[in-house]
Amino acid sequence: MILGLTIILILVLFLPFTVKIVEHNLEVFLFIMGIAAAIISQVLDGPLFMKSLLDPIHITLAVLIAGLLFKWLQVPLEKGILGMSKAMPFRLFLALVVIILGLISSVITAIIAAIVLVVVVSVLRLDRQSEIRLVILACFSIGLGAALTPIGEPLSTIAVSKLNADFFYLLRLIGPDVIPAVLAFGILAAILVKPKQDTDGLSASLNGESYGEILIRSLKVYLFVMALTLLGAGFEPFIEQYLLGLSPLILYWINMISAVLDNATLAAAEISPRMDAPTIKAILLGLLISGGMLIPGNIPNIIAAGKLNITSREWARFGVPVGLIAMVVYFIIILIFG
Repeated sequence: MILGLTIILILVLFLPFTVKIVEHNLEVFLFIMGIAAAIISQVLDGPLFMKSLLDPIHITLAVLIAGLLFKWLQVPLEKGILGMSKAMPFRLFLALVVIILGLISSVITAIIAAIVLVVVVSVLRLDRQSEIRLVILACFSIGLGAALTPIGEPLSTIAVSKLNADFFYLLRLIGPDVIPAVLAFGILAAILVKPKQDTDGLSASLNGESYGEILIRSLKVYLFVMALTLLGAGFEPFIEQYLLGLSPLILYWINMISAVLDNATLAAAEISPRMDAPTIKAILLGLLISGGMLIPGNIPNIIAAGKLNITSREWARFGVPVGLIAMVVYFIIILIFG
């Protein structure tokens, strides 16, 4: 079992960046890998298959409805966003987008925050590199900020439930670490993202999208989330047997696998009410930070990359270095302050 799961993990990590057909059909590839992992772990049964069918419904509906609203309200949305971007220095606007979406994602959920991000990015005339950088930095911010309350994302819901904690427990526990990170990602966006000179007229990325394209994108998101559910379940026995007894500082780095696996599943397997606060904090920060490194690592990544046609290679080229730097910074903070 271990050999088979190790091979699957290696394939999931490297094939999307090295094989074109995998990169262009990432959802199907991950689905096949998820089925394979579940079969190898002998967890593929009726309840799991039903769970994999039901889990993606909410996010798929959100993406579908948002796509239709964007199509119907394209012009007023663009005018409003461009108006706000012109009412203040553009770099300040970019910083505020990243910071505000990160902070309010714990209230409006990571899904809605990601959809708002897509709207903003779609109507700004940014060069390709700047667009990718803005999306990735904002997704790091949203992924971290959404974990501050149990309604923000599945990871925080599961963590609070397993710990039998109150609504504001995660805000108290990781808020002092997460909020500065959200601010830092906003500042990075202001520094690293360059505006195009021409900001008049409709953005090509929102222009002319058909109902068929909206439907296909929604179905791809459904398959993507279904694949992550199967992958997470397939790797759960491996995690329970080989990872749970490790030091939290080691788990912090091992949790980089949440860049390709569902971090909510990892949180469910790793977190226990018997753990002390510093241990829980180390586990959560490792999961949350690494979740922004690759597209499958978090729901906001999947939504934004799908809508804006960002490839796995484009995402990793910027997301991995940023994530690694953040991981090192927070590892030092954990070592010093606990």
